[in-house]
Amino acid sequence: MKKILLTLVCMTMAGIALAQNAQLPQNITIKALDGSSVQTSALQNDGKPMIISFWATWCKPCNRELNTIKEVYEEWQAETGVKLIAISIDDARSASRVKPHVNGSGWEYEVYIDQNQDFKRAMNVVNVPHTFVVNGKGEIVWQHTSFVEGSEEELLEVVKKAAAETAE
Repeated sequence: MKKILLTLVCMTMAGIALAQNAQLPQNITIKALDGSSVQTSALQNDGKPMIISFWATWCKPCNRELNTIKEVYEEWQAETGVKLIAISIDDARSASRVKPHVNGSGWEYEVYIDQNQDFKRAMNVVNVPHTFVVNGKGEIVWQHTSFVEGSEEELLEVVKKAAAETAE
């Protein structure tokens, strides 16, 4: 049993390591809150870092993460130029709740809906919240699943590092 568990942990870590510095998938269609279609290739931030957060309306840790970041987002933008892009994985049954949820939460993020979960699958997202940091070159430099209070500090440090590397 221990060998199986160790093997699974090693395989998971290898998968995470392989995903680092990978590019974002380019030809996947997601929906903007106004219902328009957007290609994932349009997810850019003029050479500055991006946070891509996969979430769902029904996910309490997702909402805690995005609400916690909301409190400091303006400061993060001023300091690093970061843009947060929230990708809802709500399906057809709950997708209609996304826009009212976002408006009610007061999130100033770009929010898209991945209703068919094509982007989620392409990014190997299994559970939400799943958060990625993408550097100014469009490379995934960090990813994390789950959220506990204080996780936003680690996220900010990664964003600062990505911003500094981009500035070099």
